[in-house]
Amino acid sequence: MDCSQDSWPEPVVNVQSLSESGLSTIPDQYIKPPSERPSMQTSEHNQQGIPIIDLSCLIDDVARCPAIVQAVSAACQEWGFFQVVNHGVSEELMDRMQETWRTFFQLPINVKQAYANSPKTYEGYGSRLGIKKGVILDWGDYYLLRLMPASVRSHERHWPTQPCSLREITYEYEKEVAKLCRKLMKVLSISLGLHVDYLQNAFGGEASAGESLRVNYYPKCPQPELVLARSAHTDINGITVLLADHRVGGLQVRKGDAWITVQPSPGALVINIGDQIQISSNSVFKSVEHRVLANSADERISLAFFYSPQNDLPVGPAEELVTPERPALYLPMTYDEYRAYKLKERV
Repeated sequence: MDCSQDSWPEPVVNVQSLSESGLSTIPDQYIKPPSERPSMQTSEHNQQGIPIIDLSCLIDDVARCPAIVQAVSAACQEWGFFQVVNHGVSEELMDRMQETWRTFFQLPINVKQAYANSPKTYEGYGSRLGIKKGVILDWGDYYLLRLMPASVRSHERHWPTQPCSLREITYEYEKEVAKLCRKLMKVLSISLGLHVDYLQNAFGGEASAGESLRVNYYPKCPQPELVLARSAHTDINGITVLLADHRVGGLQVRKGDAWITVQPSPGALVINIGDQIQISSNSVFKSVEHRVLANSADERISLAFFYSPQNDLPVGPAEELVTPERPALYLPMTYDEYRAYKLKERV
């Protein structure tokens, strides 16, 4: 089925309305097979968790921060995930972002439904991610916006008018997190032995790199042991910056055969490597599977900021990282082509 179709294959039911209806058992279309349920696979044996990296000494000349470069390199090779503190994004802004978007999701369903999305662009308010009919769905709703570059920015109709401060705060947050991503791109380039601007240039430069925001809303679930709020997946973009909900956990990262729960550090942002960085690094850095658990006691909100290559620019392994002993593991492909390929696999 064409991933650019204009409508979903089945009527979309917002998970929040299901949760608020007071049901005690969940519909069959949300119940995962036994092998995928969290109660069958969750492991907490690794108490160390993903690394926490202090970026306080990071300046434009990242070569002067070898300890950070080394720590990020180790985290990207071993985990594909790490947390950052002293990252330059104010906690006050982070709190305002979460509360503003929480307020949106607390609006009446008819107000939110005015921004209902379609699989043509996924922009706006939605619940499902894939276009295959009859699949097992995830227990969560979301809102997707494209922020940069200006040529692909979400149209006015995709922006909620309530709360009135939402758009202003979202763009303020975007500017600060984009600065962090550009610094991390330099750190990643140096840690791979590449020129400091290699990855940023491979993504089309600062003015052309893609930036989008997905706000995830995971309502309470009466049977969390049977569902996933977000099924296991890797991110198709380059870098993801996650503002997690510190009140209610749920993010898990695959480590070997185990699923490790991420405990967000106060004031931290969670960073993970996406498929485009794995491709560019010729698999030196790993884009790692992760998933989100549901919760019976409370709702949960998180904000994922995606930093991506220019849509029509082919991305492939850096020539410096291709050797006779380690040949190129990927063929160059534009981000548009890669995204279309991955969307066909979504459920």
